[in-house]
Amino acid sequence: MKRIIRNIFLKNWGIKLFSFILALVLWLILIPEERIFSEKNLTVPLEIHNIPSTMELVEKPRSTVDIKIRASNRLINEISSANVHAVLDLKDAFEGRNDIPLKKEMISIPVGVEVKDINPSQVKLRLEMTKEIMLDVEANLIGKMQEGFTLEKIEVIPAQVAVKGPESKINKKYKLRTSPIDLSSLTQSSELETDLILPNPDLKLSSPESKVTVRIIIQGQEKENPQEKNNKK
Repeated sequence: MKRIIRNIFLKNWGIKLFSFILALVLWLILIPEERIFSEKNLTVPLEIHNIPSTMELVEKPRSTVDIKIRASNRLINEISSANVHAVLDLKDAFEGRNDIPLKKEMISIPVGVEVKDINPSQVKLRLEMTKEIMLDVEANLIGKMQEGFTLEKIEVIPAQVAVKGPESKINKKYKLRTSPIDLSSLTQSSELETDLILPNPDLKLSSPESKVTVRIIIQGQEKENPQEKNNKK
């Protein structure tokens, strides 16, 4: 019996080995690409959706996550960070520190692709309640009035504007400033529409209107040149 088994494997072993290799090559050539699978590592963007309307995200999670995917060879080369992303839905998040697990179903991927691994396995973020406050608006004046002219009055309309942001970033001492207004270019009373500059990048205007009107009252007149003065005489 042993001799028979030995003969099966060893007799004409060169031909048998060649036949096996030939069969393997033919199998690899003829098998459809969609039935051969490979794995691939990707770094994909992490998108944040549905931040509660009454809260502010003050500590953001990392902007990307690393994933490992498995797909057929026909698909694998078409998959990149351009068509794969992770979605973090904060509709059920709460005030304070949140440690949120990253799950496979949070990864948006094309049909036929499987997520094998996600790193990190969770992300950390912190939310604060939104607070709104009225802040004074201050005209941002630069330059000096030309000789012979005097700045009599300056008025900002409206004088106060509502801003909102995280509770910890709100300060009653803050002021909004207008974009710079060059006094040296003014020779008569004017009303100028200017943009508003926020005192802190974590704050935002409560209204979509981002401009105010600055009313500048100027007294005085240009000096007469010598020729005009002589003509009057």
